[in-house]
Amino acid sequence: MKDILRDIENKRILIWGYGREGKSTEAFLKDCAKPLSIDIYEGDREGIDEDKYDLIVKSPGIRMDEDDPKYTSQTQIFLEAYRDRIIGITGTKGKSTTSMLLYTVLSKCTDRPVLLLGNIGKPCLDSYREVTKDTIVVYEMSCHQLAHLTVSPHIAVFLNIYEEHLDYYDTLKRYFEAKAHIASNQKQSDIFYVGSNVPHIDTEAKVRVIDDGVDYGYELLIPGVHNRFNAEFVYRIATEVYGCDPNAVRKSLAEAKGLPHRLEYVCRKGEVTYYDDSISTIPEAAIGALKSIPDACTILLGGMDRGIDYSKLTDYIPAHPEYNYICMYASGRRIYDTGVISTLPNTYYEEDLKAAVKKAEEITDKGAIILSPASASYDHFKNFEERGDCFKGLIMIG
Repeated sequence: MKDILRDIENKRILIWGYGREGKSTEAFLKDCAKPLSIDIYEGDREGIDEDKYDLIVKSPGIRMDEDDPKYTSQTQIFLEAYRDRIIGITGTKGKSTTSMLLYTVLSKCTDRPVLLLGNIGKPCLDSYREVTKDTIVVYEMSCHQLAHLTVSPHIAVFLNIYEEHLDYYDTLKRYFEAKAHIASNQKQSDIFYVGSNVPHIDTEAKVRVIDDGVDYGYELLIPGVHNRFNAEFVYRIATEVYGCDPNAVRKSLAEAKGLPHRLEYVCRKGEVTYYDDSISTIPEAAIGALKSIPDACTILLGGMDRGIDYSKLTDYIPAHPEYNYICMYASGRRIYDTGVISTLPNTYYEEDLKAAVKKAEEITDKGAIILSPASASYDHFKNFEERGDCFKGLIMIG
């Protein structure tokens, strides 16, 4: 970290974006570095006088299409200091659950300190003082955090890739290119664990492919074949890289609890159970939710329409009449109006979540009602957490 601090000393620094990471960056600079000046800016790039600054720390989610050496990020700063201690985890789906499982297993099955940082909740620079030479950092990395990196973690995990964030990246190719930075700058001494649906990435690391078409058979509290796939990454890393006892790893996996809004069991009312899978923002996630809950009966679909391809879902619905499908909001309307779906007796359209929950309870006598929207939440909710909490609230007052 001393070399990184030396690079920051006596520099004129602009923090571009003042959300959670921006505020964390400011605290880090004031606490441990000695920059010449720190300015905050939240506008468009056109409003930045780049000549005034030696370094611009960009918050994730602010779009910048090209790489520019004057711009950096929290993730870049942290990796430059600690890459050899970091397990970076990305993927369209499952990265939070995998990060949580790996953190839980390594905390129980090694005698080393373990930190859980990044997109899962805690900005990395909040923990810079906690990192020692023995620390293992489990770092969940979003596409926005990865987009302009020139450094990759020692252990990289890329679970899967599906259409997502096309409102930001425009094409699946550009979205993949952002995520590919998790491995593209790895060294020969590094290891890259990658799911079989991820395209080839040029990397110097040792590559270990994990087949996503296999049910790995782990006993877990969290349901779904996809979570047993996530668990295989955890098992392989814990046993192969850190030498953990296989039986201890399996026991720890079996005891780990899931995260909120990820096929989360909510409650049971009479003969109906409710599950909150608000994290679901792609068709594959909604289909996976139906396959994961043995007594699935009714699913709530739809939210913000970001232009992703829903053909997997619109092909699935007519082929599976055993479920009820309630569509809502903009993407739900697009799903409902595709092909013959609106003519099917088990499909419905409601304007919003409140009406959708009401309809679900009217048509479901027993089995599970699942919120798994296959869509983003941002046109009507602050985030997927707020959407899930709203769903829970509607159930409790219903």
